[in-house]
Amino acid sequence: MKAIEVKDITKKYGGLKVLRHLSLSIAPGERRAIIGPNGTGKTTLFNIITGVTKPDSGKIYVFGKNVTRLSPYHRARLGLARTFQRNNLFFNLSLLDNINLALQVNRSQLKAKDFLENWALYHRKNVKVKELSYGEQRQVELLLALVQSPRLMLLDEPTAGVSQGESRVITEMIQRLPREVTVVIIEHDMEVVFNLADRITVLNRGQVLYEGNREEVRTHPTVKDIYLGAAEEEDI
Repeated sequence: MKAIEVKDITKKYGGLKVLRHLSLSIAPGERRAIIGPNGTGKTTLFNIITGVTKPDSGKIYVFGKNVTRLSPYHRARLGLARTFQRNNLFFNLSLLDNINLALQVNRSQLKAKDFLENWALYHRKNVKVKELSYGEQRQVELLLALVQSPRLMLLDEPTAGVSQGESRVITEMIQRLPREVTVVIIEHDMEVVFNLADRITVLNRGQVLYEGNREEVRTHPTVKDIYLGAAEEEDI
């Protein structure tokens, strides 16, 4: 049984076909990165997997269940959690209040104090989220997803817009996630991708261009041509 199976998904907006008969599968416990140029359909794919957007055709399976027509709520009940490119937090509440609200909504038995201590953020508990650094806010977004005790996490550019140091902290948080949690990440920072991913799916023009492990993707001539680029070659 796969954690995710995407079968022949197509999505268009007006005359623009964003996804074109796209198929992929992700094994339980896998760390999968999805990369590709802007506008190639990465976030649309996440939206379809999570139920925010309906596909025009094709099917989505999560842990063997056909969820193509299920609501985001019902998909969450299967253990699917997601973060977004833009923070989705209660900015006028403290960090502790944000965590407590998430715990109540998810009827979790976790204790906010223990949870924040485990992730080295308890010392910031009384700070309003709007006063946290952007990198800390991205960490909070991850924590709110973790409160759901997910089996599957979709992370949409978790290190976008943060400093190099904060990017390392977020990467280490993701590396700490237990292996029974499947992680799928959209990311433009190739250092983050190569540090985290077991396998990498490269999208181009709404289709899977190539899929392989880190070394295969790193050295594939077409991928380097279309996405990684000669300018990045020395950095990877």
